[in-house]
Amino acid sequence: MSIALLLLFLGLSALGVPLAVALGLASVAVIMMFTSTPIDLLSQSMFSAMNSFLLVAVPLFILVGHFMERGRVAERIFDFAEAMVGWMPGGLGHVNVVSSVIFGGISGSSVADIASVGAIEIKAMERHGFPKSYAVGMTLVTSTLSSIIPPSILVVIAGSIANVSIGTLLVAGLIPGLFIAFVFMVFNHFYAVRYGYNPPTPFNLRLVVTTGLRAILPMLTPVILLGGIVNGFFTPTEAAAIAVLYTMFLSVIVYRSIPPAEIWNILVETARASGTILFIAATAKLAAWVFAFDGLPVQVANFLGSISTGPTMALFLIFLFLIVVGMFMDAIAAMFILIPVLLPPALKMGIDPMHFLIVTVISLTLGLVTPPVGVCLFAVAQVAKMRIEDVIRGSMIPVGILTAAILALVLFPVLTLGPIRLLGLY
Repeated sequence: MSIALLLLFLGLSALGVPLAVALGLASVAVIMMFTSTPIDLLSQSMFSAMNSFLLVAVPLFILVGHFMERGRVAERIFDFAEAMVGWMPGGLGHVNVVSSVIFGGISGSSVADIASVGAIEIKAMERHGFPKSYAVGMTLVTSTLSSIIPPSILVVIAGSIANVSIGTLLVAGLIPGLFIAFVFMVFNHFYAVRYGYNPPTPFNLRLVVTTGLRAILPMLTPVILLGGIVNGFFTPTEAAAIAVLYTMFLSVIVYRSIPPAEIWNILVETARASGTILFIAATAKLAAWVFAFDGLPVQVANFLGSISTGPTMALFLIFLFLIVVGMFMDAIAAMFILIPVLLPPALKMGIDPMHFLIVTVISLTLGLVTPPVGVCLFAVAQVAKMRIEDVIRGSMIPVGILTAAILALVLFPVLTLGPIRLLGLY
């Protein structure tokens, strides 16, 4: 059944059928052909996949990203990041990283990062002497930080699929995200020093204070979210609702950058994006049922046990597999399909579930920046007005650095598990 489902799914996808529709049609066809399951049970199963309190956080975080993007807070964040690290060698490259870290802690979306901060970052780096290809490559890879650093939409979805504490999982993604950002900054430093790009400007404490005051209100968003979740004041879903009210208040009332009449259009865009995600969740539920009926998780566990020598090797093999999958499949669809299949074997091999989920999310973010279906790749090409081929050529080394950083996270689980254990969350 699993083989028939995958072949049918790949065939429909090759014909241009949308992923969610292809997965749903393939699942229903296989279930009807191989079993006598009543069709009404399939619709009930699909509805149960969407009827989740945890998944309510997804459209709310998407709405937060839209308010921040339309509210033009990106300039405030970029100015503050430039004041903080722009004086260092390779300063504007560091600003690129830091601004993505800050914006990622607000929006939770890599595409929103590129759409709002990307154009500013590329133009500023070009203005300070960096080659456009390098500026575009760095902007592309740093956008992945928004999918890792809380409140990450991908992390929320992964936690809901695996039925683990989303608050703990969000905190678990913080240090890996900051670690990857640090690796980017080290790479940028040596690159800038070697080629003499962007000589440092003097540090200006007054500028840090003034730009920080202008950006402090939006930057409080991740502080409110994580502080409330960690201290048990509210759940991740309630935190998302609070974030919506807070960012709407900033954009509409405080900054007045979004007219009230525009709110309806933002809600419509959010509904469209959320509907796509929930449709994938519904159809993936059927595929997961087929895989479980076939005993695929047990077979995968036996296969991993036969070719690996321990949990680290098993996770490394999963990491390689996820990279390939992420290149050809949307990250959200891949998580809905693969987490139910790979998590049980991972647990059997002794891999910690929190570490597994964070590695899964980060590994699949590589698919956002690699061809042929990388949505961030196409987004940055549009923002930079460059051909896809030129963007790919300029981003090869930064993508390699990102891959190496993820590999380090695979090999050293303490980067993921240490902080949540230190805080007593796990």
